[in-house]
Amino acid sequence: MNSFIPLFKVRNMRAAIQFYTEVLDFRMTWPDDTTDSPVVDLGHENMELQITTYENDNLYGSVVYVYVHDVDVLFAKFVSRGLKGKTGSPVHQEPVDQTWGRREFYVTDPDGNTLRYCQNIA
Repeated sequence: MNSFIPLFKVRNMRAAIQFYTEVLDFRMTWPDDTTDSPVVDLGHENMELQITTYENDNLYGSVVYVYVHDVDVLFAKFVSRGLKGKTGSPVHQEPVDQTWGRREFYVTDPDGNTLRYCQNIA
């Protein structure tokens, strides 16, 4: 297995594209995709992600880990673009050193999908 592409269900394609491209550095990668497409391909560096308004309603709430070089720098960049923390969750508020050896912060999109940005602690 070389890679995988998560598929996240979204309610509003236009809002989801705006969130992923303007806050989280993804870009639309398929030339024919628009905000009216039922499935949109997104990419960032060597990562791929699909978002869809078409799949089963029970698909909400996916989680994917995203390994990065510096979670603190990335978190600060996302906050400067309007990322807001999630009440009651320290790991949604800022990067946290986890007991399992990773520094992490979580970003949950408006549809309940979570990207867990992390780096290994030396």
